Amino acid sequence: METRYIKRIEMDTLPKEPYYWKDLPAVQSLWRNRGLPLEADVTFLVGENGTGKSTLLEAVAVAYGFNPEGGTKNFSFASKETHSELNQYLHLVKGYRRPRDGFFLRAESFYNVATEVDRLNHLSMVPLVKSYGGKSLHNQSHGESFLSLITNRFGGNGLYILDEPEAALSPSRQMSLLTCIHQLVNQDSQFIIATHSPILLSYPGACIYVLSQNGIQKTPYQETEHYVLTREFLNHPEKMLQYLLEGE
Repeated sequence: METRYIKRIEMDTLPKEPYYWKDLPAVQSLWRNRGLPLEADVTFLVGENGTGKSTLLEAVAVAYGFNPEGGTKNFSFASKETHSELNQYLHLVKGYRRPRDGFFLRAESFYNVATEVDRLNHLSMVPLVKSYGGKSLHNQSHGESFLSLITNRFGGNGLYILDEPEAALSPSRQMSLLTCIHQLVNQDSQFIIATHSPILLSYPGACIYVLSQNGIQKTPYQETEHYVLTREFLNHPEKMLQYLLEGE
């Protein structure tokens, strides 16, 4: 069954205005190639800081109708308008099915989402917090609240866009997140994830796009810098530390 709710991200033109994001490698590559296919149920965007992966992910989320700071399509709060105009220049080629669920989760503004959940919970006739594990996300550790949201709020048949979800998670909790992702994929869900985590990138069958100064390139897991560097460090920590610290 076709489960990709977004099949392709397209960009046909660049604005004339001098927006900072115009020169990001991800945006330049997207424009030159006239688009980026999403070929799997799980798509990863990876790359060094400044390549534009979070900017692109945010623009996709906003173009689909999610709140820029995160949450569901019904969330409309804004602590500060900081998102780019890139979403206005994207065209999302959608599948014939619509998701029944969806969430945009970003590490940097998760506190604001948790605050909004508490606010809406006080206004709702039916306790909203039940959908998030039964207690305030603020009354849990950062990592616990992340997993609580995903395990309780993500219901399947959904489009889930995650920006660096590993930021709050220990390695074992990242493995737990892999399990959650797999369960939701089996429930007709699609994920688009920006990450630095070699653990998350290991998800079988995922499409990994590496963003760099050379553009956007589909890359096998074991050829990503994240995998190679982590493997080398774990296999040869003394050698790697000597190399890194020899100038100290």
